[in-house]
Amino acid sequence: MEDLMNYKRLIIIMALLTFWGTVAQAAIVTKTISYRQGGVDLQGYLAFDNLLKGKRPGVLIVHEWWGLNDYVRQRAQELASLGYVAFALDMYGKNKVTVHPKQAQEFMKQVTKNIEVWRQRALAGLNVLKQQPNTDSNRIAAIGYCFGGSTVQQLAYSGADIKGIVSFHGSLIRPPASAVMPIKAKFLICHGAADPFTKLEMIPEYIVAMNASGIDWQMDIYGHAKHGFTNPGADKYGMPQLGYNHLADLRSWQAMKQFFNEIFSK
Repeated sequence: MEDLMNYKRLIIIMALLTFWGTVAQAAIVTKTISYRQGGVDLQGYLAFDNLLKGKRPGVLIVHEWWGLNDYVRQRAQELASLGYVAFALDMYGKNKVTVHPKQAQEFMKQVTKNIEVWRQRALAGLNVLKQQPNTDSNRIAAIGYCFGGSTVQQLAYSGADIKGIVSFHGSLIRPPASAVMPIKAKFLICHGAADPFTKLEMIPEYIVAMNASGIDWQMDIYGHAKHGFTNPGADKYGMPQLGYNHLADLRSWQAMKQFFNEIFSK
């Protein structure tokens, strides 16, 4: 009888070890990826769930004007936990990250002063994501924060083969006359009603331009939300124009997930 009890205990222990071993394997894998564009050394951040087999949708992430920092890496991990292959690209150059607004503005201007360079830098990151063996290159979206929100709009205007883009508190970039038509990507614009950089009175002209473009687009506007409303660390930069808004963060993330369900289901 005692031997039988010991045997049962052994079976239970073995089952528990197997269970916890499986749980331990269900971890998000992350790694840095070095690449080059225009003679600049870049270093992006890849995240995916190693238990999910086969190819799955990819999400490109473009950082705020601060550079590829821990906030964007956390977003990549969150997207990986949703089942996506997430790649946070580098728009500035390896290790070019700052917390100082003037330096961030300078980093950004070095890229945005030439639209073609701006788009090519984003396309380079997109190509890295497409080259990952677990990425379904036919189902890719791009999201961006602040400067990154503007960047994913430029990426769409380049004619990139992506399903959609999501801009979180990015500037509203109207379709240029030189845009490749028709634009393949659908747009979701998540905007703060209290954003002092892109005020509400600027939105009607944007709406007119977007409607004339034929782009499939939508905009969510969040009350009382300042620029940077998705970043919990926004208030630490010493800029009164920035501010974290918990509800706007949650609502815009939910809107993004619903948007992905739509564009990736086809």
